[in-house]
Amino acid sequence: MAEPAAPQSAARAQGAAPGEGVAPGSRRSWVLAATIATIMISAIEGTIIATVMPTIVSELGGFDLFSWAFTAYLLTQGVTAPIYGRLADIYGRKRVLLTAIGLFLVASVLCGFAWSMMSLIAFRVLQGIGAGGLVPVVQTIIGDLFTPAERARIQGWISSVWAMGAIIGPLLGAFLVAHSIWPMVFWVNVPIGVVAAAMLVVSLHERLEPHPHRIDYLGSALMMLGTGLLMLALVDAARLPLGAIAGLIAAAAIVLTLFVLHERRTPEPMLPLGLWVNGIVAGGNVTGLGLGAVMMGTTAFLSLYVQGVMGRSAIIAGVALAASSVSWPLGSTAGGRLMLRTSYRATTVVGALPLLAGSLMMIALEPSRGPLWATAAAALIGIGMGFTNNTFQVAIQSVVDWRQRGIATSSMVFSRIIGQALGAAVFGGLINASLPPQLTGAADRVLDPNLRSALPPAEAALLIEAIAHGLHNVYLITGFVVLVVAAMALLLPPGLSPIRPARAPR
Repeated sequence: MAEPAAPQSAARAQGAAPGEGVAPGSRRSWVLAATIATIMISAIEGTIIATVMPTIVSELGGFDLFSWAFTAYLLTQGVTAPIYGRLADIYGRKRVLLTAIGLFLVASVLCGFAWSMMSLIAFRVLQGIGAGGLVPVVQTIIGDLFTPAERARIQGWISSVWAMGAIIGPLLGAFLVAHSIWPMVFWVNVPIGVVAAAMLVVSLHERLEPHPHRIDYLGSALMMLGTGLLMLALVDAARLPLGAIAGLIAAAAIVLTLFVLHERRTPEPMLPLGLWVNGIVAGGNVTGLGLGAVMMGTTAFLSLYVQGVMGRSAIIAGVALAASSVSWPLGSTAGGRLMLRTSYRATTVVGALPLLAGSLMMIALEPSRGPLWATAAAALIGIGMGFTNNTFQVAIQSVVDWRQRGIATSSMVFSRIIGQALGAAVFGGLINASLPPQLTGAADRVLDPNLRSALPPAEAALLIEAIAHGLHNVYLITGFVVLVVAAMALLLPPGLSPIRPARAPR
C-alpha cells in the first residue's frame, strides 16, 4: 500500500503563503516516524547520562566539574531553541532540522572520545547546540504536516515517547555501563539519528518562496547572551555567591533590554515582538514557564521527600517519580480527544483539575501518609500537565501562520526550559534556607540509610523536620504556580478548537 502523501492544501489551510509549506509528495507517515525517532534520541539523552556520570568521573577525573556536564548541555539547548525556530521559519524546517541532528550526532561521537572532563564539557556544549533544534523544529514540522485535529491525537504519541525516554534512559545507561564501555551511552543515539535524518531526506519535501532575507545576527547574539546569563544564574544558583548571582541577573536584564529595543527597529527580527500580542501565544508561554517550574518541584524534589523525610529507599522514590512520566501521555491522549469534542479552553480547564488536586496533595504531604500518597499526587500532576501543555501547543500552532509557526512553537519549549531552571534555583534555595546553619553539611547523610542511622537521633530529627519544612514551602509555591496556569485558560477564546480553528494572522 502506498504511503499517504501530504495534501497540497494542508499547508495553505494552516497559514502557509502561496509557494511555501509542505510540497506534494511528502510522505506523512515516514516523516512522523522520523520525527518520533528524533524526539526519542532527545528524550533518552536527557536521562541516560545521569546514571553513568559517576563512572565517567572515575575515569576522566574532574569531580569539581561534575555538574557542568549537565549545565553546559542545558544552557546551550535552552538558549538556541528560539533561534532554531526562527531559522526554520526563514529557511524551511528540513534543512534546519538536519543541521541540528548533524551537530547533535557529531557531538555525541566526540563526547565518547573525551579525554578529560573539560573536553567532555566542551563537546556537551556542541551537543546542546544541536539538541536545541530537535524538539522545536520537530514540533513545527508536525504542525505543518497535520491539521489541528490530527495534532490533537498525535501529541499523545509524542508524550508517550518522552515517557519512554525518561524510563528507558536510566535503565539503558546502567545496562551499557555494566556490559560495555561508558562512551556507548553517547554513541547509542547515533544510528537512530542517522536513520531519522535519512528518512527526512527521502520523505519530507518543502516548497519555499525564494526571497532575500536579512539575518538578525545582532538580535541572535543579544538573545543568546542575555538568556545565557540568566540561565547560568538560575542553573548554578546553588553554587554561586549571592553577589555573582545578582550581577549575572543584572547583566542579563541589561542585555535583554537592549535585545527588545533592537528587535523593535530591525526589519526581520529574530523574535517578532508582535507575536506576543496574541493572547494564546502569550498564555502558552506563561503556561510553559509555570509547568517547567511545577515539573521541577515534582520530579527533582519529590525523591528528596521520599528518601530524606520518609526514609524510604531510592527504588521507592524512583517509582513515585515514574508516576508522572507514565501519567503525562495518558493526560495528553485524553486531552487530545477532549479537544476534538469541546474546545481548547474547556480542555485546559479540565486538565487544571488534576493539576490542582495533585498540588493540594503535595501541600498536604506528611511522612505518615506514605509513598503511595506521593505517587498518587505525582500521577495527578502528570495527567494535568499532559492536558495543559499539549492543548496550548496545539492551540498556539493553530493561530499563527507558516512563517511564524517555528518561533511560536520554539518559544513555548524555551519557556518550559527557563521554568525548569527557575524552579530548580528557587526551590533549591528554599530548602537550603530551611536547614539549620550548623547542620547544613550533614544534610547529605540523611539520604543514605547507613549514614542516617549513624546520626544522633536528635540531630536526625532536626534535619528531617527542616527538610520537610523546606519542601512544604516548595509545594506551596508550586500550588500558586498551578493557579496561574489554570488562569491562563481564560485567555483561550471559548469555542476555539482543532475543528473550529481561528484564521491565522497575516
